[in-house]
Amino acid sequence: MLKLDIDPGLTTRARSAAARITQSFTWLFDDYSSLAIERTVLRLLGIDGALPDGKPLPNVIVDHLLSKKALAQGAAIPVANAMLARNLTAQGVADAVGKGELDLTAIPQAPSDQLFAVLDDLSSRMLTHILAQRETREAQFAKFGPRRQPAIYVIVATGNIHEDVVQAKAAASEGADIIAVIRSTAQSLLDYVPYGATTVGFGGTYATQENFRIMRAALDEISEVERRYISLTNYASGLCMPEIAAMGAIERLDLMLNDAMYGILFRDINPKRTLLDQYFSRMINAYAGIEIQTGEDNYLTTSDAVEKAYTVTASQLLNEQFALQSGVKPEKMGLGHAYEIDPGLPNSFAYELAHALLTKELFPDSPVKYMPPTKFASGNIFKTHLMDAMFNFIGQLTHQGVQLLGMMTEAIHTPHLADRSLAIENARYIFTAVQDLDASLCLAPDSFVNRRANQVLAEAVEFLERVAGEGLFQAMAQGEFAEIKRPENGGKGLDGVFRKDARYFNPFLDKLKQELGL
Repeated sequence: MLKLDIDPGLTTRARSAAARITQSFTWLFDDYSSLAIERTVLRLLGIDGALPDGKPLPNVIVDHLLSKKALAQGAAIPVANAMLARNLTAQGVADAVGKGELDLTAIPQAPSDQLFAVLDDLSSRMLTHILAQRETREAQFAKFGPRRQPAIYVIVATGNIHEDVVQAKAAASEGADIIAVIRSTAQSLLDYVPYGATTVGFGGTYATQENFRIMRAALDEISEVERRYISLTNYASGLCMPEIAAMGAIERLDLMLNDAMYGILFRDINPKRTLLDQYFSRMINAYAGIEIQTGEDNYLTTSDAVEKAYTVTASQLLNEQFALQSGVKPEKMGLGHAYEIDPGLPNSFAYELAHALLTKELFPDSPVKYMPPTKFASGNIFKTHLMDAMFNFIGQLTHQGVQLLGMMTEAIHTPHLADRSLAIENARYIFTAVQDLDASLCLAPDSFVNRRANQVLAEAVEFLERVAGEGLFQAMAQGEFAEIKRPENGGKGLDGVFRKDARYFNPFLDKLKQELGL
């Protein structure tokens, strides 16, 4: 492969600083939980459904316990206690609470060994199901062969899951390897997960467990036709991050947008809530064999791609360390970056080549996710299509793991089927034309590309070491990431973070830690 000559000492310092930053949050991960984590536990225990008004039953139970000031021990113990006392299933307990027929705090508590036995059985059953889904995915790749690199990743975003299925199958037939179902606008700010299949969404389709099931079944069908396993991705982010991770694990999604800091910076979700939720959600993804994807491309929508390139590298290194804390292996870390340099800048392609090579060399085992030009896309669809071709060229030349294809009508409207078809045709042509070109090229040690890559890495090291000294929360409050200020106790969802008491028990946390070697 085309290789950079980067300073290994800088790489060591960068990872060391990133590790110091992420390891400083042990107090948060060990001593606190959140409403979303407790709802996730309930879903993993087998609770689903919603009241007639649409309120999901996991929310009903958590809100019930919260109103009784009984959530500090977690949601699992009260549910198991009610199961024993009333001879009910977990779902039966949820239904009774939803109907107002059961007060979980009014039942005398059973002996601990009995409660733990119930929860051990339920958690083992769910983890066995998730493991079976992981094994099914692995069997499909064994049957059809590994995913291509770069994998062609396209989006569907109609708002109607059934129409999404039509578009997803069409994209797979054209050559797509990964289908991303874009979520309805602002779903990340909902503190609940809608229930059932949905047909109305704005700018995307609601992420629900039934929608996951429908799309996974559809992609399994087209995988058989195309003789190629078609992967599915959605968004484990926002105020329901771990819940959506659990739903994806249950329904066999293959990739999840699961960034450690995206929600803080770009959705104004409280920093404590986001870091806590990502910790548990990534454990679920790690156990399920789901590839996480991070959102460093978003930094370049608010910052200049040349001046602030180091913030992308710094965030990648932080995402890597947070993921390692949750048991995610490097081969399942789809760290992100983007082709967002002003096309009018002299040597813009050389700048981007340096950035793309730096990412791949820092994270050689990661299926890096590369995002297309959007910031400088315009109504000139021919120029946008050409920019996308340059992006595809670098993606193949540097062997990115996942290539999210740009659409020539990006700046005009939600892409039509024909737009997506042209984007796939563009990528397949470029990928074939320059398939092995990198093996014939080398960089002079003093070349612009080498110098630029080392400069960005040095700036990232300086930045991370400064953040390690002052603290991540302080750096965010000062706007040092993406030029957006996010105070430690501001943003949405802080009231959903609570301190565990001595009786707290999450039946999945210890098991996941053990299975993941944490």
